[in-house]
Amino acid sequence: MTARPRRSEREQLELFRALPSDLAPRDAQDLMAYPFFSLSKSHRVEPIDFRAGEIAIRVEAVPEHGMATIWDADILIWAASQIVEARDNGFRTSRLIATTPYEILTFIGRGTGARDYRRLRAALDRLQSTTVATTLRQPPANPRSRIEPNSVAPATGRRMHRFSWINEWTERADAFGNPDGIELIVPDWFYKAVLDEALVLTIDRAYFGLTGGIERWLYRIVRKHGGRQKRGWRFDFRHLYVKSGSLSPFKRFAFELRAIIQRQPLPGYSLFLEIEAGGRTLLAFEPTPCGQAVEAVVLSGTRTIVPSGTDPSCYREPKPHLTSSAQSENRPLNLESNKESNFCRGVPSGENRSPTGQKEEKHGRPTAFTERDDDAASKSDPARTGAGDAS
Repeated sequence: MTARPRRSEREQLELFRALPSDLAPRDAQDLMAYPFFSLSKSHRVEPIDFRAGEIAIRVEAVPEHGMATIWDADILIWAASQIVEARDNGFRTSRLIATTPYEILTFIGRGTGARDYRRLRAALDRLQSTTVATTLRQPPANPRSRIEPNSVAPATGRRMHRFSWINEWTERADAFGNPDGIELIVPDWFYKAVLDEALVLTIDRAYFGLTGGIERWLYRIVRKHGGRQKRGWRFDFRHLYVKSGSLSPFKRFAFELRAIIQRQPLPGYSLFLEIEAGGRTLLAFEPTPCGQAVEAVVLSGTRTIVPSGTDPSCYREPKPHLTSSAQSENRPLNLESNKESNFCRGVPSGENRSPTGQKEEKHGRPTAFTERDDDAASKSDPARTGAGDAS
């Protein structure tokens, strides 16, 4: 008896046609909190390996296309925004989405010229060819099951889920063979996270105007962990370094963080540098009432001030002191929301090189650290999910 041919994934999914692009941008919290993307536009094939408690993430790229970048992730923000908006308006959604390059490009603040269309195709190729293996939001592993020696499951105790950011994509044509848009299929792991209302946050549209990879990554971290809490949040520099997945040496990463603090480019947040008595360097931030971004280029020697609500003016370099605000002391730890997620365990404080730091600088990438499961902590602490915000 002849076996029936298996239906393709596209044939099994109902087509969802994208809505008009005048939507609030939404981002998936998992993608905001963990290192899933390259922070550089340069061709990266070095994998990202991240472990924290029971969370393990490994991102791999193919040499032909390289790893998906944080700019490529704008397409996933567009997809998440489409799915949430359709659900909220009573439309049936699907992982198979039909749209046009123009709709995506205008939503994420890009141009619509021939070069922009070519870059969009390259981004779709990187998202499709980049593979992710993670235990995030996965059930416990079966202790009796056979586990491969190189698998991360033995260390985390959870099952692995492997996927690509886009299962497949294709260019559509009308009956006359003319280009008629594109179709793409997002993975089930991403789709389920987006449909869970607690795992999506609205982001500031000014995010798409951030030009630096670390700036974009930092905004997503800040938005995810800080939400709009009046007391803000604090991160240890080394903790941020590990969570970034950056290939830069720690010293270079810390230098860029300090430059970002000076420029104040993140929409809706003010950044501060704090140093504890033991030498630990912290990045603190608080929401700003105006929510406007400061100019990315900082001028010096000018008497003109920037109408952005910052104090002091970002056009004047602040005098060295504990923070860039009027406070003369470090903020309290805000322990009811910080838990233990802000600091590396087993890593010496501060930016001075240590055996761990030397190893990081030698290999050019962070090593794993131990902490409580961020995912589990977020379930018991509404502040960690940006509670109080509309998705």
